Amino acid sequence: MHALAESSGPRPWLDPIGSLYGAIAARRRTWFETADWRRRRLRRPVISVGNLALGGRGKTPLVRHVAGLLRDAGERPCILSRGYARRDARDGVVIVSDGSHLCADLDRAGDEPLMLARSLDGVAVLVAPDRYLAGRLAEGRLGATVHLLDDGFQHVGLRRDLDLLLVTAGDLQNGRVVPGGRLREHVAAAAHADVWLCPPADLEIVGDLARRAGVSRVFAAMGQAGALRAVDPSAAPFDVTSRRVVAVAGIARPERFFDALRDAGLEVAAARAWPDHHVFTDADTALVRQLMERTGAGLAVTTEKDAVRWLAHRPLPFRLAWLPWSMTAAPADEFRDWLLEAVARAKDARR
Repeated sequence: MHALAESSGPRPWLDPIGSLYGAIAARRRTWFETADWRRRRLRRPVISVGNLALGGRGKTPLVRHVAGLLRDAGERPCILSRGYARRDARDGVVIVSDGSHLCADLDRAGDEPLMLARSLDGVAVLVAPDRYLAGRLAEGRLGATVHLLDDGFQHVGLRRDLDLLLVTAGDLQNGRVVPGGRLREHVAAAAHADVWLCPPADLEIVGDLARRAGVSRVFAAMGQAGALRAVDPSAAPFDVTSRRVVAVAGIARPERFFDALRDAGLEVAAARAWPDHHVFTDADTALVRQLMERTGAGLAVTTEKDAVRWLAHRPLPFRLAWLPWSMTAAPADEFRDWLLEAVARAKDARR
């Protein structure tokens, strides 16, 4: 496997820089949170979904799950994203979806917002460096009744009513801040969240750490793969009876995606990884085709986030499918009831 994704191994010689970075992040958080007037406030409730560590925790699928729960309960949710790694990062607000129609392309939206917009009916998706401005537009023009901050835990300049934090036992026990580790902030920052979500295998450890930190609720974050789907529905139907595939991904921690393919019963004949948010080129297309010819694989498989970046290269000279990946919180009924009650309390507080 050839991977260009960042290393997750420990680099203790960088710990002094990480300690300084973490101290600056902590000071910034304290500055905003010790005086309420320093944080801007939207008229509608704000729910943040974020990570303590760098990428690969399932944050965006969880945002989609929460947005779907809110929509199905009769809300008009709006997802606010900064649109990281957009190629056309102009100032102002970009409406990626108004809840009914796609309104922006990949360059203006970014891959994750476009992925969310393509998969969520009845949910608006907006991108802007200033998420307060995006939220005000969503309230005034699109009738948003609740906001979701995609990757919002460190976006402390905007007041939120709920903070949902995805963690693992390793995140909470390692303690190394970037660049020496994978944490965006010191572990102590996790105590600012209202609820932690973690892999089922980590529930016992994370639950114990949550009690020590004063976090009252912990839910399991359950990931599940779906049936393969064609990136280009107009292309010839694909057949995976041979189960032999080439795996391609431009995401954080791509090895988790490759493992998911194997867990789904596929034989990964070759795997190729690029950095997160990589913009695929004609040379990449040729490389994947060569890998398929060399391995005899009948299909290439990528992630949903990568799929929106491969669309620009249609028609592709090989069959390409993407693996749907959903994230839910469990116990499902308990999480849904807790979420909706919390939103109702936030609305009552505003009245």
